[in-house]
Parts: sequence; C-alpha cells; structure tokens
Amino acid sequence: SAATHRRACIRTQKMLRTLALFAAVAYASAFSVAPMGGRALSLKTSPRSGVAKCMAPVMAADGFVPDAGRRGLMNAFLLGSIAGPVLVLPAVLISYLTPAKAGGGGGGTLAKDALGNEVKVADWLKANPAGSRKLVQGLKGDATYLITKEDGTLEDFGVNAVCTHLGCVVPWSKSLNKFACPCHGSQYDKNGKVVRGPAPLSLALAKRADQDGVVVLSSWTETDFRDGKPPWWKP
Repeated sequence: SAATHRRACIRTQKMLRTLALFAAVAYASAFSVAPMGGRALSLKTSPRSGVAKCMAPVMAADGFVPDAGRRGLMNAFLLGSIAGPVLVLPAVLISYLTPAKAGGGGGGTLAKDALGNEVKVADWLKANPAGSRKLVQGLKGDATYLITKEDGTLEDFGVNAVCTHLGCVVPWSKSLNKFACPCHGSQYDKNGKVVRGPAPLSLALAKRADQDGVVVLSSWTETDFRDGKPPWWKP
C-alpha cells in the first residue's frame, strides 16, 4: 500500500544518513595519527640552505611515525568501512520494499485482523456467526472479506474489498444482502460478482486455507466460479 511504501522510504532515508555519517567518521579517523607522549612529529631542515625544506618524518624522542604497513592497514580499514555498507545496501533496500509473505508449503499470506494479529479460525468463527462478512488484511495488504457459511464454517475463498471502478473499499450491506460501494453506487452480490455499474468487473477472489489453525490467503488462479471466466486480476 502507499502508506507502507512511504514508511519504507522514510526508514531507508534514515539508514542512508546513518551510513554516510559512519563512513565520514571512518574516513577522518583513518588519516589521523596521534603521536605518543603528546609531542608533535619533528622535521629536519637542510643546513646548507636558508629555505626550510620538508624532509621525511623522523622518530621524535618518545613518539613514532607509522610505517608503510600501518598506513596500509588504515587504508584497508577505510576501504572496508565504505565498501561494506555499499555492498549490503541493495539487499537492505530489497528487504524493505518487498512485501513480506508467510512461510509454509502453501506459499500464502497469513491473514491479519485490524490490530495486526494473525486470524485464528476458531476465534474468528466464535466472533463472526453464520452469514457474516468481515474484513481482514489479505494479499498485498488489500482488505479482504472472510465469509462465514450457514453451517458455521468459513468459505474456501475470500473476496477482495477493493472496488473495480475507482478503488474504493466496498462495505457489506446486510440489509441489501450485497456489497454496495458508497462512492459511485456499484453493487456486487454476496460472493462479489458485479450486478450494477459503473464497476466493470467483479471483485477479485483469493483462496482461503488453514495453516496450524490460522487463516492463510493465496492467489486465485482457477476459473472464476461466479461467471465461468478466467480471473481478470493478476495472480
């Protein structure tokens, strides 16, 4: 959803600023050498000229000059401090921007309630008697209706609540026994089949299954049983 993508972008920007600060500190520290004993490094000048010429640093009374090996170690540390975040950053960005999916053999998405908790079948049926149509968070974060059948069990499909006209969330009207969109008047029957425009298509379907007592939703790829046509939505 747009809100999830916006939060992911904000987190990514914060992370980039932190990595930039870390790299700057590492760069500065790699080239600063603290002399021992608090004395500065001494330089010799040529006795044969009135103009001071910079000579190679020599060891002070109780200080030292880093040798080539030490300078190489500091350069390697600097390279690692910059290359490490650069190499890891693409994987972090992908993990932020890729929607999380549930594990398991079914490859589906665990349904979540309004509080973000996993929907347990037994608890859901206790709270939603026969004929109920209530929303959960389903595939790609879309609002999806779970339907309680007359025998007190859940239908093996869920109905996506996003109107196929302009994307409004369509509420269930118990008095009309239909899904009725408040935005432009589109209506769908009890299973989400379009019965009145301007919506051009029926509401999308999702498969509903159980995984350790928790509702799992997955893509519906079979023929749409409501009209006998292939699904118009992208699996």
